[in-house]
Amino acid sequence: MIALLISLPCVAKEDEQNEFAFKPDSVRLVDASELKVDTLPKVAWRPDPIRAVWLGAICPGLGQMYNRSWWKVPIVYGALMGCGYAIMTNQQTYTEYKQAYRDLYYDNQNDEVTDDVTKSYNAILPDGYDIARMGGTSAYVSKLQNWQNTYRRYRDISIVVTVVVYALSLVDAYVDAQLFDFDISPDLSMQVEPSLYFDPVQQRANGEVHMAIKF
Repeated sequence: MIALLISLPCVAKEDEQNEFAFKPDSVRLVDASELKVDTLPKVAWRPDPIRAVWLGAICPGLGQMYNRSWWKVPIVYGALMGCGYAIMTNQQTYTEYKQAYRDLYYDNQNDEVTDDVTKSYNAILPDGYDIARMGGTSAYVSKLQNWQNTYRRYRDISIVVTVVVYALSLVDAYVDAQLFDFDISPDLSMQVEPSLYFDPVQQRANGEVHMAIKF
């Protein structure tokens, strides 16, 4: 890159008779690399904790990406995927036991309980079992009701755990952004400093050893 420096005509005194002459215009080529340009000092990047939380709220794991903690992203998604799988599995099992309980309850009320395998309460039986081996119709109805309530509780617990994992990902994004430039390098050192002083009361010299541990 070449910069043009143009000098304007100037008036100079030629001799003692006050005769003036104009110097001709001149053009000088200057390399731009010779020109000094003041540059601002670079500021180290630091994540904004509030922005990290908002990004994590919009999309799980995005706050960790913003903080450049890439290794935490698979952990966040793995935990959420595990919670989602638990919710779907418990919901499906709960629905099966719920349908079997309702069908057996109404068939028992109408004396229509059969061994038809197409019935939901027969299809859900373990291999090699029938209603008689389950303790009879009344006992089987009670067991189906208990299993239904159990898996409904498991589903609710899975939902709560999912919410907790999601909230923890936001807390982690906020704390990680706050401690982004915090020095966690191990710096354990011990300093021993002996000292000697004179006790004017007892009229004698005393010695001490001070020990300081830095961590």
